[in-house]
Amino acid sequence: MTTIDTASQTSAPRRIRRMSERQTTDRDALFELLDTELVGHLAVAVEGMPIVVPMGYARDGEYVFVHGSTGGGFALRAASEGQTVAFAVTALDGLVFARSLFDSSMNYRSAVAYGVLEPVEGEAADAALLALAARLMPGRADEVRAMTRKEIAATRVLRLRLDDVVMKTRAAGASEAVDDGEDHAVWAGVVPLARAWGAPEPSVLTPAGTPTPDSVVALTTAAARRGRLH
Repeated sequence: MTTIDTASQTSAPRRIRRMSERQTTDRDALFELLDTELVGHLAVAVEGMPIVVPMGYARDGEYVFVHGSTGGGFALRAASEGQTVAFAVTALDGLVFARSLFDSSMNYRSAVAYGVLEPVEGEAADAALLALAARLMPGRADEVRAMTRKEIAATRVLRLRLDDVVMKTRAAGASEAVDDGEDHAVWAGVVPLARAWGAPEPSVLTPAGTPTPDSVVALTTAAARRGRLH
């Protein structure tokens, strides 16, 4: 969805070459996208080979936080070597049905952030892990036991500053005009995409009759009200 001009990465903001009118620099729009979606894709080159891994994330201010095992992994290696990574997040908002396959499209919001992953240590790492939990499962940390020091020691938190970001959006109907020569009896339009959480499914070891926790109730009812993942 995004073709980027990278000729002047360090001296000027990145520019989208194709459909450049769809680029936005609205920080509120960027934050809304990052705060709505739950999964991003982290990409880096390792020994000349591209690697892309989907992962959960959380935005806190001007940073995106991700986490993984201290036992290894390409993200940890990239951080230790100071490599530039790319982190992409995309929301599909609908399919656009035009009167030709060529003109059909998608409505979407997509952003790619570039930078060097920074390790987060000590108490800041503990806070970041809680922020990740609060983002993905709001309220859950108050319902379960605290993480052990062993679990914390086995988890590495990394952050990426949102300084170098490019965002592209499409939010429009099908391309059409009164005099475009198309057969207007053929339906054209947009099919919006809405997502919602399903009914909670208790684990097999959860005793029958155990109340559904507030965090799960809040998550599912909020999603039902808003028609998308939050």
